[in-house]
Amino acid sequence: MITSRQNIDWEAVFDPFSILYIVAGVFCAAVALEAFMLPNKFLDGGVTGIAIVLNLRFGINLYVLLVAINLPFLWLGWKKIGKTFAVQSTFSVFLLIIILEILPIEKAVTNDHVLSALFGGILMGLGIGLIIRGGGLIDGFEVITEFVEKNSPLSASEITIFLNSLIMLFAAIFFGIEPAMYSILTYFTAIKMTDYVVEGFEEYTALTIISREHDKVKELIVKEFGKAISVYKGERGYLPETFHIKHPCDIIMTVVTRLEVHRMKEVIQQIDPKAFFYVQTIKEVKGGVIKRVGKKHS
Repeated sequence: MITSRQNIDWEAVFDPFSILYIVAGVFCAAVALEAFMLPNKFLDGGVTGIAIVLNLRFGINLYVLLVAINLPFLWLGWKKIGKTFAVQSTFSVFLLIIILEILPIEKAVTNDHVLSALFGGILMGLGIGLIIRGGGLIDGFEVITEFVEKNSPLSASEITIFLNSLIMLFAAIFFGIEPAMYSILTYFTAIKMTDYVVEGFEEYTALTIISREHDKVKELIVKEFGKAISVYKGERGYLPETFHIKHPCDIIMTVVTRLEVHRMKEVIQQIDPKAFFYVQTIKEVKGGVIKRVGKKHS
């Protein structure tokens, strides 16, 4: 069902899978904070990072900070992204506060700083990813990043890096260089884990092949690997020493997972050792045939 961003889609808000994702994600994030990050003064990026800095430096209640700092971003999300998103994000933030309050963890799981940074980042990234899949957020920085990107020449990545660099700078000033370095490790671990959860471990890749044996390559990809293909009419040749020589050919493009790219390239090179490939990572695929439906190539 398509709904306007100006209306709350209560069916989406109360969807059992969305609620399950959000609850599981908030629990993972709370464990990351209580068991690994807060005891070692390690930061995540965004609102959570700002709240931790102010809590540890000035003793302001962490729960008050999480709500107070997130509120402007939630309001911006309500206005600019959608009311359903804002409701789910507000639920996520308050649920995080409740779980942090009742979670029976009083000290760090380990005193090893590397393990704390890695596992804190993994759990935080897992939590954020699950919450995003559920339709919400616990960090309003994602909202302002999207808003600023639309009104500036900077990309979302550049804005995120700039804002979080400021947070890590304050961490270095207040807590020392070493905690700041571990915080950077925590942050980048969380980023990668979030990407895996949101986009999936089988990230899709566009594989383009230019080959003199294009008919055999097309048959191999479709019949043996069970993949759909798109074909562009083009020309190959135009080498520096023989620029005047060219040949018509079919340029073949297919969408595969990154786990399948190497095996497919190897088999195609058995048909044409001089085949030309280029690979592009793509963020999202919809429609068409993207799952393998044919027999597995041996």
